[in-house]
Amino acid sequence: MSKPYIEDYNTNDFTKYMEDLTGINLEIEAVSYEDSQEKINLAMAGGDYPDVFMTLEPDVVKYGVKEGMLIPLDDLIEKNMPNFMANASYTLDSIRQSDGKIYGLPSINEAYHVMYGNKMWMNSYKLNEMGLSVPTTTQEFYDVCKAYLEKNPNGVAIGDMNDNAAINWLMNAFILTPDDPHGSHDKTNSAKCIVSPDGKVISAATQPQFKEGLKYIKSLYDMGAFYEGNFSNTEDGLRSLINQDGEPVLFFPHLYSAKYIDSTASNEMYRHYEALSPVEGPEGVRVTPYYYNDGLYENRFVITDKCENPEVALRFIDWFYQPKSYVMAQYGTEEGVDYIWEPEGEVGVNGKPAMYTLLNGYTTDVQNHDWQVTSLFYGPSDVRLGESAAADLDKYDPTALEKFLYEETKEKMEPYAPKKGDYNILPIMHLTPEEQDEVAVPLVEVSNYIKESQVAFITGKMDIDKDWDSYVSQLDSLGLQQILDVYQQVIDR
Repeated sequence: MSKPYIEDYNTNDFTKYMEDLTGINLEIEAVSYEDSQEKINLAMAGGDYPDVFMTLEPDVVKYGVKEGMLIPLDDLIEKNMPNFMANASYTLDSIRQSDGKIYGLPSINEAYHVMYGNKMWMNSYKLNEMGLSVPTTTQEFYDVCKAYLEKNPNGVAIGDMNDNAAINWLMNAFILTPDDPHGSHDKTNSAKCIVSPDGKVISAATQPQFKEGLKYIKSLYDMGAFYEGNFSNTEDGLRSLINQDGEPVLFFPHLYSAKYIDSTASNEMYRHYEALSPVEGPEGVRVTPYYYNDGLYENRFVITDKCENPEVALRFIDWFYQPKSYVMAQYGTEEGVDYIWEPEGEVGVNGKPAMYTLLNGYTTDVQNHDWQVTSLFYGPSDVRLGESAAADLDKYDPTALEKFLYEETKEKMEPYAPKKGDYNILPIMHLTPEEQDEVAVPLVEVSNYIKESQVAFITGKMDIDKDWDSYVSQLDSLGLQQILDVYQQVIDR
């Protein structure tokens, strides 16, 4: 998976390290996540596909279970993957497909802060400067945006990109609304599916609470709180907007602020932003999705039938399934320069003896030193939270990212996770090829229509009251009920 801040995977220092370590010459074609599905499908259809796919998400039900272009790994894992068997074999049952076979190996990334991934980042420095309090309700959020724009007519109250994460964040003041999608394991969320307290699969996007949420978000849009380019903006575009002179963006959503503000080069600005707890809606709803399955990202390493030596491929990837690889792939391979392993006397984020100290901080500057967040991860919770974090370590220090995100999440997100008897997100589901075929087209069409319609409702191109019934009816005609029936059947099974 390519990222704009990695210069060239084929000449990268970490790539060279792995080639020297294993004696394998790696030929890497890096593609962006946004383009990956189209490129994978074209490659598979044309027969010109690679030996392996790594950190991407090929359709294992179609290309593995159904067509056999991805090979089953069951008989090869134990013989060739001692690290995986020692550290990750507990995932084996979870990654089996509907035919009982394993076609892909997972990334394990139990990032506590990602399990509460729907975050809104707030420029608290700007709020303090204007004498405004941190908003805790939808009305207070509206009032803060209004006051900010009155004092900063050229400012941006809410910056976002075309995944509409800000809409999802705000909607959680009305009904649980997961991101779309959150990871490889929950592509099913593209129809805004959730599980009701009585175990029934429904779509949040057809509920009366969703309708009321749209009305509220439209009031923000009408007031000018949404940057006009939000609905078509890219990740790079949002980053450029946030980093304009004068820090024009008051609120922006997404996992972590360091993805958009360089914690090293722009540390003063980085310090101005903190996470905002979910706001409470008019009916008392104040919730954030808890992605309890988020630690397991399925099928991040698959082997195709083009590979002449699948055993060698598995031995190569087995290196990644150990704690030290999590650090070395992301930050560099040289101990004492990039990291310190088992630092004496240091305490981790989790309060236990530290597993490692990072010397090379996270950055979005273009570099060719490491793979950063694009490698296959072995990051269970004890590794993620094993990073040294002295009690007096400044959480805005570039090397303290894990501590910063842990503390922001623990204090501001976890208290608002769904409780027993609330709506909840879908569990991991493995569909049969027939079930996947049944929902494949409806999922795309329903997802696109929901996304297009919510923007149309918010911008006034559709009338929320007059057009609501026809919107719901159109979703049914596109196959929403068919999706819900299949998901119910999988969960019941």
